[in-house]
This record gives sequence, C-alpha cells and structure tokens, in this order.
Amino acid sequence: MSSVRGIFAPIATAFDASGEVDYKVYVENVEAFGKTKLAGLVILGSNGEFTMLSHEEKVKLVEVARKHLPADKKVIAGTGCESLKETVELTKECADVGAEVALVVTPHYYKRDMNEGALEKFYTMLADASPIPVMLYNMPGNAGINIPSSLTVKLSKHPNIKGIKDSGGNIVQISEVLAKAPEGFSMFAGSGSFLLATLMLGGVGGTLAVANVVPNYCAEIQEHYEKGDLATARKMQLALLPLNAAVTSRFGIGGMKAAMDLVGYKGGLPRLPILPASVETRGEIARILKELNIPTV
Repeated sequence: MSSVRGIFAPIATAFDASGEVDYKVYVENVEAFGKTKLAGLVILGSNGEFTMLSHEEKVKLVEVARKHLPADKKVIAGTGCESLKETVELTKECADVGAEVALVVTPHYYKRDMNEGALEKFYTMLADASPIPVMLYNMPGNAGINIPSSLTVKLSKHPNIKGIKDSGGNIVQISEVLAKAPEGFSMFAGSGSFLLATLMLGGVGGTLAVANVVPNYCAEIQEHYEKGDLATARKMQLALLPLNAAVTSRFGIGGMKAAMDLVGYKGGLPRLPILPASVETRGEIARILKELNIPTV
C-alpha cells in the first residue's frame, strides 16, 4: 500500500426516488471521476452512506466501481461493521471483486465496550485474516470513538495494517502518529479542512468529502505542495474551507449531494432518513461555489 497516495473521493451512492441504488447514475459518476486527477475512489465511505446499505449492495457497489474505473486508479472499500465476523466477511468479498485496500471504521454501537483492548484485538484479528491491506479509519465525529495515537502506533507495526484515514481533525494526534509510526505507514487527512497541514507533517494524501465536488482542486493542493509551491497550496487550502464546511459539518450528506449536482456530477437523493438539501441550502452552496470560482450548471 506504499503506492497508495494522493486524493481519494469517498464517492456518493446514488439513490433513485424509491430509495433503491441507482447503478446507472453511480457508473456515470465513477466514469467522470476516472477522468480527474483523483488517485482513486473510496467506496462505502461515510459520504457513501455505507451504514444505509445492505451487505449485498456494498459488495455490488465495489464491483461496479472497479469495473468502470481506470486500472491505474485504486479502489478502497469501507468494510467496517459492528462485528469482527461480518467485517472479515465483507473485507474478503470486497477483495474478491477488486478492492485493493480495506478502510475500516471502529465498531461503535457498544461504545463502553470499545476500549483500547477491544479495538486492538478487532484490528489485529482483522488484519491477520484480510487478504488486502487494512487502513484504520478514525471517525470520532460519527462513531463517537477516537483511536488514540498510542493505539494507532501499536497497530502500525502489524505487517498488514498500512495506514490510517484520520477524520478527527486533531492535528496533535496526527503529528504523534507520524512521529512514531514506522516509515511507510500512510497517513491520510480525512477532511479537506486540514489536508495541507497533514501533508506538511508527512501525510501522503486525503480522503475528502469535498473531493466529490472539486476533485481536481483538491488534487492540485497536493500537487502544489509537492512541487514546493507552498504559497499557492496554502492559498487554495484556506479558500477551500467554506466549501468543505458546507458539504460536511454545515449541510451534511444532503449538502454534499446538492453541491455535486451544482457542479455537474450526479449527487441525487440521500437514502432516508437523511433528507435532501433545501432550496435555501442549495442557494447558499451555489454562492460558496461562485466565491471559489467553480462553474455551476
């Protein structure tokens, strides 16, 4: 997984008006993203509404994405489930249909039981059983559980645990992992709001909701940074903050899908009980896009 770097979009799952997965629209998005500067796609990420999908839908979405994405772009599958058993099963099935890396969120329904010992055992046994590299997924905002840096560093020594996507936004914690994890352990920013900060500390990319809306813009922040043009990278990073907030903390999944529609991708409807963006929200997102000089349709 050392070759996994760059910007990934946690692709939205397209649903039709009846709440079924719209594979035709999904394929159109996959093919459109395949023509961008993205390094690949995360299928079944938080922004793919993975908790709303059946086991069968999850595997099919990974299979369809792999078939329609250029071979040089990687497919990462979000395979985290509440039990170790189902996580192992889903990881193996997603690997069979073309996933190259498993992104695994913490189990979180039984929060009090998810202490460090439980999480260490969960990830270690999963990594032992997984046919593909495992990437930890720290998502305290949704899961309500934080993987402490000490545990990440301990897990980073497992030969099949190759990286972490950290969506916590705690730059100190990200720094601690980068300071102590072995060389080759990949740190991905989990939000567009701290992409540049993560790269500057030694991160290798990002898995960003906002990359569903402005994939090339996000990739260019990393390009400018790696070329040594820190001034441009910084300017772009700071300008991205309002749009990033709009498609995450402010307006959620409905907002992200509305933003995709506005720029010419197909966000469509969320799956209930998540509601689509209101007319007012769409207007606000359109205004933010205009400020960033992103053309809308």
